[in-house]
Amino acid sequence: MRNSFLVLLLVTSALFQAACSKPSGSPVPGSWQTDLYRDLISGKRIAIVANQTSMVGKRHLVDTLKRSGFDIRAIFAPEHGFRDMADAGDHIDDGIDASTGIPVISIYGSHFKPSPDDLEGIDVVLFDIQDVGARFYTYISTLHYVMEACAENGVECIVLDRPNPNGFYVDGNIPDTAYRSFVGMHPVPVVHGMTIGEYARMINGEGWLGGGKKCRLTVISCLNYDHHTFYELPVKPSPNLPNQNSVYLYPSICFFEGTNLSLGRGTSFPFQVYGSPDLPDTGFSFTPESISGAKNPPLLGRLCYGTDLRNALTDGIVPSPELNLGWLIDAYNRYPDKNKFFTPYFDVLAGGPVLREQIQKGMSASRIRETWEPGLENFALIRNKYLLYE
Repeated sequence: MRNSFLVLLLVTSALFQAACSKPSGSPVPGSWQTDLYRDLISGKRIAIVANQTSMVGKRHLVDTLKRSGFDIRAIFAPEHGFRDMADAGDHIDDGIDASTGIPVISIYGSHFKPSPDDLEGIDVVLFDIQDVGARFYTYISTLHYVMEACAENGVECIVLDRPNPNGFYVDGNIPDTAYRSFVGMHPVPVVHGMTIGEYARMINGEGWLGGGKKCRLTVISCLNYDHHTFYELPVKPSPNLPNQNSVYLYPSICFFEGTNLSLGRGTSFPFQVYGSPDLPDTGFSFTPESISGAKNPPLLGRLCYGTDLRNALTDGIVPSPELNLGWLIDAYNRYPDKNKFFTPYFDVLAGGPVLREQIQKGMSASRIRETWEPGLENFALIRNKYLLYE
């Protein structure tokens, strides 16, 4: 088993090396290729799952299709909303899109899953949201619930695929299914290395929808993309991932969301630093404030000492073909009151208590990574069945 895992690491490393250079042709998202799905939606009543990333060139997908005369009956808004980005975790309300007059139905408010009433009179749902390739990122959970609702109500689902900026590697623990949550719905590692379209195929193929149902699924693939393609996001995917540096750091440092440290929410560099008033002063500090996108951030108004990762991309620390557990372990070791380092949310993010207990026992990053090997090997076999981009 270990030999095959080493092969997986070698392949991942090779993909990472290739990821550092742009391909000869720029990646083209599925939504841009209207010729490939025009016939699939013509004459049909359409609902669209979209947010601010759902752009076709410089125009939003909803505006593009509306202008072309397609019958859009509803817009489903995920976490952070439709056109305007709300804070993480904020309740998203129903409403009317001011630009088109189309009803906007929140699926991150009173319910996460479109109801039969929401899908009444709908023939096809288009899903077009930019993912960042991490298990915690809630858009893949939204995808699950949309597919499940489509399967239960006889509605077709078309995923307009987009490149995954962290699609060049696979790493992390496989969560305990007893800890299933909206930030960890499936038995996948922290970094799954799949596009949103490939992930949809896996949800369907592995029978993960309620009752083992299957969704009538079509994926419109990207052009000029494979899993070693460098892809810089043209639109920030959420309020606290403002740039490529934060997108690359996110899978490794999101675990700090389950600690009493700040990840820089309430600053101009969220998910690019971490710190706490209780850590020793090593020469870098920041103070979270109430700002747009982070109205009440952790450790609001308190001077935090910590680690500055704002230059991780330019310094070559990221992109990296593996998660960095060193930051989390180092912060835990330097934190004065170990009993107050972790919060209950950490086990939710980690998919169980194992990772927390490993850190508390003093296990090194390399030793922890060894415990991931069997799960990663098994996931690689599952993942390979659904890849669209070899």
